[in-house]
Amino acid sequence: MPYPYHAEQRALQDRFDTRRLADALSERNVRDHLDDGDREFVERLDMFFLATVDADGMPECSFKAGDPGFVRILSPGEIAFPNWDGNGMYVSLGNIAANPAVGLLFIDFEQQKRLRMCGVASIDTDDPLVGEWPEAQLVVRVALTRVYPNCPRYIPKMQLVERSRFTPRRGVETPVPAWKERYRDVLPARDRL
Repeated sequence: MPYPYHAEQRALQDRFDTRRLADALSERNVRDHLDDGDREFVERLDMFFLATVDADGMPECSFKAGDPGFVRILSPGEIAFPNWDGNGMYVSLGNIAANPAVGLLFIDFEQQKRLRMCGVASIDTDDPLVGEWPEAQLVVRVALTRVYPNCPRYIPKMQLVERSRFTPRRGVETPVPAWKERYRDVLPARDRL
């Protein structure tokens, strides 16, 4: 399934003589599902970046993280991940409710590898998977439309020093982040310090 290049992308490919390369990359790498290598890659990562677009076409990008395996591969064409307590703005999830088109970028900074995914997202507070993640507020499911590896050459090599102590885990009380102290008067009851 080739990448659906639009006219502006084609114009730049022609200007820099990369149309043949772009077509070859698309023909050889772009698909609508995850393969076994993709599954292994995604399930060992602890973070990704989520791009959404609001009802007016304004893009947003957010960082999503958890312990390795927090993104679940439900089938070769569908993934799911939890939404945990955040800053309460619900920008990404509100955008998904208004426009379900999403892009996801998974990067392994230690092994310098990345994978892109595009799809159609849905959110559900009553999803049967919500109990699979401690403290999950809801589940985001993404029906994949495009999956493809991305050039790793500019990825800096980094190493994990410490996982976030704020990631919800079974049997461990999740601390309230200090920044919420400044907003004590407007916090939900569950976060009042």
